[in-house]
Amino acid sequence: MGAPLRPPAPRRSSSAYRLYSDRDVERIRRVRELCEAGMAPSEAARTVLATDDETAVAARVEADNDELAVQRILEAVDHFDPDRIEAAVKSSLFLGPAVIVFERVFSPALVQIGERWAQGSVTVAQEHLAAEILGSTMRFLLRLVQPEHARRQVVLACFADEEHTGPLYGVGLRLATWSIKSIVLGARTPPEAMRHMIDQLHPDIVGLSATITPTPDRLQVLLDGYAEACGSTPWIVGGIAAEAMREPILARGGHIAPSTKDQLHELIQHLCPLESATGD
Repeated sequence: MGAPLRPPAPRRSSSAYRLYSDRDVERIRRVRELCEAGMAPSEAARTVLATDDETAVAARVEADNDELAVQRILEAVDHFDPDRIEAAVKSSLFLGPAVIVFERVFSPALVQIGERWAQGSVTVAQEHLAAEILGSTMRFLLRLVQPEHARRQVVLACFADEEHTGPLYGVGLRLATWSIKSIVLGARTPPEAMRHMIDQLHPDIVGLSATITPTPDRLQVLLDGYAEACGSTPWIVGGIAAEAMREPILARGGHIAPSTKDQLHELIQHLCPLESATGD
């Protein structure tokens, strides 16, 4: 005997009206579709509820696997064992597409390693070793997933005083899923280097990353330089320090990276629609 059917259990408003959640509405829609296809209502309900249960279990298992992969990397860093770090990183590559591995494993691992360094529980040497191994893996993954015959390309670089390149590769991996090619300049990219890259390659958009806000005087010099270097090329600033620089960036014609991937995709589509992309 299977578990008894669990029909939607709506809440009630103060006026005694039933209030169905979005999930309840979706369940009812799927049951109706199965009934219209000829399935008996009771069987349709069982099918939908079983699918819900399987999806929930799969999501929990996936989350557990991701967390376990992060913990394996952290433990290897704690033991200062390069081979163990390499093994933990390589094993995580089987958890899904490159961008998912970055977002669910590599990025959380890098954040926690940085926090442990700030707290003094790992040394600079341990942090650098982990960053190098993870960085080389992310560079490899980005080369693998770069789209062929991309109609748009983006130059990604860190602010002139910024060392952390991990976010650049995460953005590059996400852009690849949208068929956008990334050219990564890496850490400490001054405005003059950006200008030369733009003059030579004519990218559709420039993306800059900052995790630490420069001093006011330094910030003014850098933003003036990046705005001049980019000229008519749209430029977007992301990273945890971006929001603190919002006003001076917007004042110079730049853009702040949105907090969600869907919003970022919309911004890129707005700044660089396909019909006006490079080479069209």
